[in-house]
Amino acid sequence: MTTLEDYLEKNADRIDKVIHRYFGDVHGDLFRASAHLLLAGGKRLRPAVVILAADAVRRGSSDDLIPAALALELTHNFTLIHDDIMDGDVVRRGVPTVHVVWDEPTAILAGDVLYAKAFEFICLSDAGDAAKVRATKMLARTCTEICDGQSMDMAFEKRSDVSELEYLEMVSKKTGVLYGASAAIGGILAGATPVQADALYQFGVNSGVAFQIQDDLIDLFANTEKSGKDRASDIREGKQTLIAIKAREKGLDLAPYRRDLTGAEIDDLIARLEDAGVIDAVRATAVERATVAKEALSILPQSEEKRLLAEIVDYFINRSF
Repeated sequence: MTTLEDYLEKNADRIDKVIHRYFGDVHGDLFRASAHLLLAGGKRLRPAVVILAADAVRRGSSDDLIPAALALELTHNFTLIHDDIMDGDVVRRGVPTVHVVWDEPTAILAGDVLYAKAFEFICLSDAGDAAKVRATKMLARTCTEICDGQSMDMAFEKRSDVSELEYLEMVSKKTGVLYGASAAIGGILAGATPVQADALYQFGVNSGVAFQIQDDLIDLFANTEKSGKDRASDIREGKQTLIAIKAREKGLDLAPYRRDLTGAEIDDLIARLEDAGVIDAVRATAVERATVAKEALSILPQSEEKRLLAEIVDYFINRSF
């Protein structure tokens, strides 16, 4: 029986080879900038979800859908490049961010290139035209929702009264819908029924919300070398994460931490959050969403791929600090 760790490693190698085929030897600053984060590695989780969802619907179908899996990775990287500009982050995946290596205008255009290429690669998949139209429409709607989620996230920085429901709507759009699209697009291109495609979408959205909540915790706990990002950047930037919302509910003021922080100051903040029960409450919400995600898979027949999809959800909420 294949372990999830082995599967993700083999899938990442498979996707990396495709990435290097198309982006490993590009010329000119713009195209090197667009390939920068792609070539920096990553778990390739969204392509894995595309491939597993396809094979859960029709085993072996994913061999024809690798371009679609790559399309979801391109979409993810386009959002990362633009997010890093808006957030002012200087490190991503252990390397300098695109706008740091080049400049902001080049980085914006590099993200735009990946956005456009994503639709091209959807169309390169070996699937029926009707299915590709449905998949393309879903990816377009997803990109719109991601932008809306990012806009909400930025607007929340100017507020101190963001509710948990508002936060969950924001992360559903900013992170959840891309996982939802990954699962549903894989299913659609493999011939899923509308009911199956919707279940896969719900699986992806809820697992993506759980992923983002865990990502917020990792931002606080993990060191830069391990996470590939600036530690506690969300706290310093005043982002209204679930951590910040739960802290406010517990009477903890995080405003004094909106500045450059030493490691000792971050450790002290973590201790305060743990003592107040904030971390446990945030974890509980992630687990709840993960449970909903796994329940959505019940419509699919039993298979190795279905098991691995369920294990991916557990992986999302158990990634180490």
